[in-house]
Amino acid sequence: MPNTPALPSPEKHIAESTVRRLSLYLRVLDQAAARGLQTISSVVLAEEGGTTSAQVRKDLSFFGSFGKRGRGYDVAELVTALQDILGLGREWKVYIVGAGKIGSALVSYRGFSQRGFRVVGIYDNNPQMVGRMLDGVGIRSMAQLEHDAARELPDIAVLTVPAEHAQAVADRVVAAGIRAIMNFAPAPLHVPPSVTVKSVNMALELEGLAYALVRRDAGEPPR
Repeated sequence: MPNTPALPSPEKHIAESTVRRLSLYLRVLDQAAARGLQTISSVVLAEEGGTTSAQVRKDLSFFGSFGKRGRGYDVAELVTALQDILGLGREWKVYIVGAGKIGSALVSYRGFSQRGFRVVGIYDNNPQMVGRMLDGVGIRSMAQLEHDAARELPDIAVLTVPAEHAQAVADRVVAAGIRAIMNFAPAPLHVPPSVTVKSVNMALELEGLAYALVRRDAGEPPR
């Protein structure tokens, strides 16, 4: 019988790094399933996920007992378990605020729908953009955001607006009742504790890569 994952109690903190690794494991498992593999070892899962087999076992142990010694993990069962743990067993409604280049690219990203994230609204304050269609979804006026949110009850807002407008847009999103924000604007957001914000700062990521290249050129081993 497949193991049913047990979510930790709210008092038990699971590090964000652990959650990120679970997402990586899920992608490795998806690839393994696509190759027709039925089982996978912690060693292979670790190698392809960029960690150690001990770390794999530790990460999974927070949520239950998975796999069998000498046999490894059942790929299909672990995929299902990780999807449940990561909240991917249901549909999440997404608003994208900002229909520029980044916002337009995100609307067309197939990975959203594959993981249960459905873009139900796109918003922009440019009158020339309002009314256009992006991948089957119409661009709406920012003036409609609060009214639409009351009707559609979106779960997540993705902000792809200029930095100088990010906080004001976030304030409107929060006031509209949306409790999770992915922020692509290069600016920190101040929100109530009940709202979760994940920031994607591409400049910081590139700077991290540049630092790694400098260290490599200086003869330091990669980490």
